[in-house]
Amino acid sequence: MSEKPAEPRNRDSAERFHEERATDTVRSAQPDIELGVQAIRDTVKVLKPKPGVYRMLDARDDVLYVGKARALKNRVANYTQIANLTNRLQRMVSQTRRMEIITTNSEAEALLLEAQLIKRFRPPYNVLLRDDKSFPFILLRSDHEFPRIMKHRGARKAKGNYYGPFASAGSVNTTINALQKLFLLRSCTDSFFSRRDRPCLLYQIKRCSAPCVERIDSAGYDELVQQAKDFLGGKSLNVQRKIEEQMQEAAEALDFERAAMLRDRLRAATFIQGSQAVNAEGVGNADVFALASKGGQVAVQGFFIRGGQNWGHRAFFPRHTQDVSEEEVLAGVLAQFYEEVPPPRTILLDRELPDARILEEALGAGEGHRVELSVPQRGDRRRLMEQAQRNAVEALDRRLAESGTQARIMRELTEFLELSESPERIEIYDNSHIQGTNSVGGMVVAGQQGFLKNQYRKFNIKSAQTNDDFGMMREVMHRRFSRAMKDDPDRDRTDHGVSIWPDLVLIDGGKGQMSSVKDALEELGIEDVPLIGVSKGPDRNAGREVFHFPDGREKTLPLNSPVLFYLQRLRDEAHRYAIGAHRAKRSRAISASPLDEIPGIGPSRKRALLLHFGTAGKVRAASLDDLKRTPGISVAVAQQIYDFYHTGG
Repeated sequence: MSEKPAEPRNRDSAERFHEERATDTVRSAQPDIELGVQAIRDTVKVLKPKPGVYRMLDARDDVLYVGKARALKNRVANYTQIANLTNRLQRMVSQTRRMEIITTNSEAEALLLEAQLIKRFRPPYNVLLRDDKSFPFILLRSDHEFPRIMKHRGARKAKGNYYGPFASAGSVNTTINALQKLFLLRSCTDSFFSRRDRPCLLYQIKRCSAPCVERIDSAGYDELVQQAKDFLGGKSLNVQRKIEEQMQEAAEALDFERAAMLRDRLRAATFIQGSQAVNAEGVGNADVFALASKGGQVAVQGFFIRGGQNWGHRAFFPRHTQDVSEEEVLAGVLAQFYEEVPPPRTILLDRELPDARILEEALGAGEGHRVELSVPQRGDRRRLMEQAQRNAVEALDRRLAESGTQARIMRELTEFLELSESPERIEIYDNSHIQGTNSVGGMVVAGQQGFLKNQYRKFNIKSAQTNDDFGMMREVMHRRFSRAMKDDPDRDRTDHGVSIWPDLVLIDGGKGQMSSVKDALEELGIEDVPLIGVSKGPDRNAGREVFHFPDGREKTLPLNSPVLFYLQRLRDEAHRYAIGAHRAKRSRAISASPLDEIPGIGPSRKRALLLHFGTAGKVRAASLDDLKRTPGISVAVAQQIYDFYHTGG
C-alpha cells in the first residue's frame, strides 16, 4: 500500500488540505477506496429497500457521516459507484471501514433520527450547524396561583406557556423588562415570593403588582396574566385598546395616579412593538430562512416572527458545505435547527426543497400540528423574504471580511511567535485564587473562527501548595497533558472536528510560569508543543505586554498592533473564565454546611435538621432521641447521623 501524505490534525484543516490536493489524494488513496467499497458492499448484501438511517464509521469507529434513505439498499449501494461520486464523497468512502444501520417506519421518522444523530456525533462529512447554546424563550408559568414570567432555556418541562424562540438572551431580557412594565407580572422565585412581608423594589418602580403582599387579588392578577397571553399571542392591538379605555376612564374619574400608571403601561406596549427591526405585520407566526453563498462559504439568515412581531434574527454559518447543493444545505440546517426549537405552523423559505414534503411531515409529527414549508411569491411575506435575503448576503459579506482580517492576523501571529504553521487550536491558561484558597486553573480554547466554549476546562487545584502560582500551573499542565497522552497518544483524534492537542499554548505569566510549564511537559516527554508566556509590561501596563519564549528570549509588539489586540483578548478571556470558576467555587464553599459531609443527607433533610436545631453544631451535639424527634427524619436516618458524629462515620 502506498504511503499517504501527512495530514493536519484538525478536521477543518484536513478538509482544506484535501480540497487543495483532491486529485492526488483520490489517486493515492485508491487501495483505501477499495477497502471502503468492500465494507459498503458487505452491508448492502443484508439491506432491504426500507426507510432508515445509516452511519459510516472509520477504522477507529468514529462516525464519518450520517444519512437517511427512503430505500436503504438503493441509497447505500450508490456509494459503491466510485466514478459517480464527488471528490468529497470519495474521500469519505476511502475512510469507511464499516456501517451501522437503523430501520424506521417512514422516511419522515428517518429524517428526525438523522438530525438527532448528527447533533450527537457531529460527523465531519455532514452539513453542521455550529453547536451554540440553546435558544432562549419567555416562560409564563402556570404551576402557581400567581404565575411568574421568566427567561427559559433547555428542555420545556415546567408547566406553562412558552413564547419564542428569541435570537438572543439580550432580546429576551429587554422584552421581559418591557412586559413587567406593561403587565406588572412577578419575576421572583417561589421561595422569595413566599417570604415577603412587604413589597420589594420592583413594586416601587412599577414593574410588579406585588401579589406577594396582596396589593392585587387573584382575580386582578389573572386578568393581567390573560392580557399578557393575548399580547404575546398576537392580540397586541386588543390589549392596547383596552388599556387606552381604562386610562380614559381613570382620567375622567380624576384618578390621575391610576391614569399615569396606565399611560406608562401603554408606553411599554408601544416600546415592544416599536423595537421590532423587521416589519412583520400580517405574517402571524412564522420563521423565515434565506440562504446566500459566496467564496465557498454559506450563510443562512433566520427571522423569528410570533404574533406579527419580530422576536429576533440570527445568521447561521453551517460547516462542511463543500460539494453540497444549496438546497441540501438549507434542508440540513432546518432539520438540525428544529431538533431543539419547536417549529411554527409556517416556515417561509427562499427556494423550493426537493424533500419538502418529508420535512413537513417530520417537523409536524413532533409537534402534533401541520407544518407548511412555503416560498412566498407576493405581498408582505414576499417583502419579508426579500429582507431576509438581503440580510443573508450582508451577513456573509461581513463573515468573509472578518475571515480575511482574521486570516491576516493569524499569519502575522504565526510569524511573530515563530510557529511552523498557523495554529488551528490555541489553549490559554490562567489561575485564580485568594491567598491560596479555592484555587482554580482555567483553560480557554480558541480556533480560527473564535472561542470554542464547549472545549473550555477548569481544574480544581489539589496538590499544589497555597500561594504557589508556579506549582498550580505545573499541576494544571501535568493533568491536562497526561490526560491528552492517555486519550490520544498518536495526536490524531478530534472532538467534534477539533483536535484535542493544541498547536499553541499561551500562559498568563512570565519566566516563572514558563519554567513551570516547560518542566511539567518535559516530565511527560512532550517537547514539541509551542509555549509562549504573556506578562504585563512595566508597571503592569496593559498594551506593553512581554512575550516570553521557552529559550528565554523576550519580544514585544507595537501598541497599535492587531496581533497584540488579539493576544490580549485571548489572555483576558482566560482571566475572565478562571475568575468566574474561582468565584463559583468560593460561593459554594461559603454556603457549604458540615451536614453536607453526612452520607445520605440531602437538601430536604438538611433543611429539616437546621429548622429543628438551628445550627449544624447543635445537630452534632444532639442525642439520638433528639434526632429521632426531628420532623422529616426517620429512625434509621437519625441513627446514621448519630453514628457519623460519634463513631467516626
